[in-house]
Amino acid sequence: MGTNRILYDMSALTFDKASLGNLEYSLQREMLSTDRIGGYMSTTIVCCNTRKYHGLIVAPIDESDRTYVLLSSLDETIVQHDQSFNLALHRFKGVYEPRGHKYITDFEYTPTPTITYRVGGVILKKEMLWIHKRTQLMIRYTLVDAHSETKLRLRPFLAFRDKHALTKANMEADGHSYPAVNGVKCRMYESFPWLYMQTTKADAEFVPAPDWYYNFEYLQDLARGYDGYEDLLTTGYFECELKKGESIVFSASLDEMKSGKEIEELFEQSIARRTRKIDFISCLEHAARQFVVRRPGGRMEVIKGYPWHGEQGRQTFVALPGITLEQNHKEDCIAVLDTLVGEMQDGMFTGTASARVAVDAPLWFFWTLQRLEEQVGAKYIWEHYGEAMKGILENYRKGMDGRIVMNENGLIWATSDGFPVSWMDSMIDGKAVTPRNGYQVEVQALWYNAVMYALELAAQAKDKAFVESWKEIPEKTKASFNAIFPLNGYLADYVGTEGANDFIRPNMVIACGLKYKMLSSELILDTLRTIRQHLLTPRGLRTLSPRNPLYRGSQEGTPSERDFAGKNGSVWPWLLPFYVAAAFDINGDRYLPTAEEILEYFEEDIQSYGIGSICELYDADPPYASRGAISHAWSVSAVLDIYEMICKYKEAKEKPAKKRVASAKVKLTVEKAEKKVTKKVAELKVEVSTKKAPAKKKATKK
Repeated sequence: MGTNRILYDMSALTFDKASLGNLEYSLQREMLSTDRIGGYMSTTIVCCNTRKYHGLIVAPIDESDRTYVLLSSLDETIVQHDQSFNLALHRFKGVYEPRGHKYITDFEYTPTPTITYRVGGVILKKEMLWIHKRTQLMIRYTLVDAHSETKLRLRPFLAFRDKHALTKANMEADGHSYPAVNGVKCRMYESFPWLYMQTTKADAEFVPAPDWYYNFEYLQDLARGYDGYEDLLTTGYFECELKKGESIVFSASLDEMKSGKEIEELFEQSIARRTRKIDFISCLEHAARQFVVRRPGGRMEVIKGYPWHGEQGRQTFVALPGITLEQNHKEDCIAVLDTLVGEMQDGMFTGTASARVAVDAPLWFFWTLQRLEEQVGAKYIWEHYGEAMKGILENYRKGMDGRIVMNENGLIWATSDGFPVSWMDSMIDGKAVTPRNGYQVEVQALWYNAVMYALELAAQAKDKAFVESWKEIPEKTKASFNAIFPLNGYLADYVGTEGANDFIRPNMVIACGLKYKMLSSELILDTLRTIRQHLLTPRGLRTLSPRNPLYRGSQEGTPSERDFAGKNGSVWPWLLPFYVAAAFDINGDRYLPTAEEILEYFEEDIQSYGIGSICELYDADPPYASRGAISHAWSVSAVLDIYEMICKYKEAKEKPAKKRVASAKVKLTVEKAEKKVTKKVAELKVEVSTKKAPAKKKATKK
């Protein structure tokens, strides 16, 4: 990362009463906070859940990768003069009740999500804080203003279910609450841990009132073609009196706090450590840190996207440099890589990072190492990962399961009768949406890049045996690739048993944007021109040319319709850095204005959909509506990668100018000094020449 940080100014992530009161606007904007150990809090900016994945405590409860919604929501009610004003917002079977959003005056995202309510003369501030490295939510309520006796009532709604499922009223659920310090503990089912709900006020009374509330409606799930109705259990409510200027902190945690003072101190310590998201890049850097998760036992992994994705090997390798190295967090990058390398078997990654599941995933590992090398050096890479690199390459060369193998022509052949093995892996009714059996263009590009990089490191380390064994393969791969992939101004998407597939898809951009390329400059120019004409949008690259009859411009409808559009039109930001890198390679710093313009397109996105972050994908047609996960590792990494490239080229461009300016300043300083010396010498000469000798005194006779 260059020392010259570029600030992309943006208005603060705040929303006023007019925006918040417009539900068509506010319900489309979602917030996210994570605990960095696999749990999160997510809901809309008006605290109305619109997805089954929303909740105030969504977290793992054991060492598995399954995540559960424990605390779905918390209703606040202001009580004054025996009148109750419910500040919550829910939707039941098409009806909003209560409609507490009408009391919201503003929302602030930084340093922690904060909502201000006004009910007559009462002003209540609510600060929501998700504690790092603990499964714990804290909410501080401050009575900013009030002119008469005011009570605050807090009613929690419990789900205790897998985040992909929905809860229905049942007789097995335990509706009781049990005493805890300054509160209660609840557990709907014995297989779950206790959820401790406590406050900082010892006199806050918990009133037991177990009841089921039916048919909470989740609009986003219904729109995506899923069941969107849920029943939630409440076991009672907290009630306490607040005076003007007084605060109370509500804590919900898997661990019991010892006292109200401990709760208050933890809140103060945690909020003091929060960074302020003051501009576009600081928001993305904050979002990037949320993807890196440390599981029990020290296992480090990358969450693909929130709120529903988990870990996936390919996405981990692709996203890792952008979400760690851009902020100089090389330790996190190394920890994730070491976790995956440590789980290797017989020279190959396991799980979703295995070539048997994703043919390209292990090849992205080499690309990640290339990026890491910039911060740790080539010697470190070969010493720590050289054996893993060798094992992976050898597995491709000898073949895996008869489906993946390096053929005599030096290219990688990959097929599957079941699930697709490339990143275009959507399936409908058991069939691949984009079958690409054969030689996939991006796999060949990654393969060539991986072999060339390994040879470079091996040569530097004087590993003669490896160099001798692999030195002839790159030229063979390059010749074979250029014999079958180039079409009329672009590259085939894949070459199968029926020949070259001529669909214009974005996968060819990877062959243009890697360090080691098999393409001539002329072919790269032609390919970029085709991409610009058919696929490039302000949000990324389309997955198919609009001129193709299979093209779908919108990613809406049923799951099948969305899966089809996702790989036949929808725009993916993650591919964009390879286009930008190739354009920089061709144009140098002349491409800077265009690259900056691309980056600026994303600024408005962090104020919509998933605020403070970048979504998974977009519609292929204007206005390029946000789709998929609200915060996605691929996308955030892609934008930060582009930012990194811009910084580097700006810094390189400014160095000669600074050098020239410095040289000119030195020259000017010398000239000024010379003039001063010359002037002084001249002045001294004049003074010497004009100065008269003193007259001799005549002798006087005495």
